[in-house]
Parts: sequence; structure tokens; C-alpha cells
Amino acid sequence: MTSSEPIEAPALGLRARKKARTHAAIQQQAMRLFRDQGYDETTVEQIAAAAEVSPSTFFRYFPTKEDVVLRDDYDTVLMEVFLAQPPELSPLQATRSAIHAMASAVTSLSAEERELEQVRMALTFSVPEVRARWMEEFARAFRRLAGGVAARAGRAPDDLRVRTFVGALLGVMLVAFEPLAEDPAIEWIEILPTLDTALGYLEAGLPL
Repeated sequence: MTSSEPIEAPALGLRARKKARTHAAIQQQAMRLFRDQGYDETTVEQIAAAAEVSPSTFFRYFPTKEDVVLRDDYDTVLMEVFLAQPPELSPLQATRSAIHAMASAVTSLSAEERELEQVRMALTFSVPEVRARWMEEFARAFRRLAGGVAARAGRAPDDLRVRTFVGALLGVMLVAFEPLAEDPAIEWIEILPTLDTALGYLEAGLPL
């Protein structure tokens, strides 16, 4: 450690916290506007004004309007919890434990935070352009998850067994969340027990 590092680290931490607050403020104001007046009827300019930032600042955080719906911290949190699971757990067991942890975290949100999160998830599945982008994001999620699974399994991310496992896992997740596309009023946290059951079915070898 150099002598300058203790001085530089707090500054970097402060910038990161400020960026996180701005990111959250923009997204929260966007969800409020989407809830109150609709997705199509809400403009980027309106979101920026509500969050007290400029439109150019909005685009620094969210490249498109769809991104303000899709961007969240869940992937990062899930991966951190997944990698922190005891080494004796299989990748699938570690995945289920991470999902349980996420469910616990969501239940600790305030009533408004849960409502706005419900708005975000409903838009993900009910707005065609957002849903299309969400499907595109699966490729990124595949690579990220493959890296985590490979790290736990001691294999390369491009190992066929890793890729097959990740493909099966994401397929199960897609099926579990499909009801939200048919009924956006379903609170997405209610899907998590179904997802866990489906993962248990996968863990059992998909018996029919």
C-alpha cells in the first residue's frame, strides 16, 4: 500500500456514493412518473426534471429510456451472494441460497420502494420494447453467470458443462417469471417461491 492510497480511497468512495444516489434518484422518479402517467406518456426530459438533473446527465446513467427500467443492482448482489456460499454447496444449491437472500432483502424494503419495484418489474414484461431489451440482456447475464459458475466449479467459463448448466438455469428463470408477462399486477416477489421450486425440480434431474 502506498502512502497516497488512504487519501485517495475516501474520495473515490464519495464519488461512488454520489453516483449511486443520483442513479437511484433518477430511477425512482422515473418509476413514479411511469406509475402515475404511463410509460409511453413519460419523456426523458420529465424524468430528468423530476430528479433535478439535466437530460444529458440522465443519459450518462441510462443510455436509453428502456435502461431506466432494466438497470438494477440485483445481478451484482446475487453474484456476490452466490460466490460467497460455502464451497461444499453445488452451483445450483448456491443459486437457490442466493435467491433466498434476495427475497429476504426485498421484504425489508419500504412500502413505496416495493411499489416502485413492482412498477419496474411490471414494465419489464408489459412494455414490448422493454421486454425485447430484457431478452437481449440475457446474453450479458449468461456471460456473467457463466463466469461465476465456472469460478465455483473450477472450470473455464466456456466449458460445455458450464454453458449447459447456465443455459438450463436461465431457462428455468425465464419460465418462472413468464406469468408476469400475462398479468403485470402479480407482485414479482410472489414468483420467487415458484422459482425456487423450479430450481429444485432442475436439481432433481427434471423428472417427469
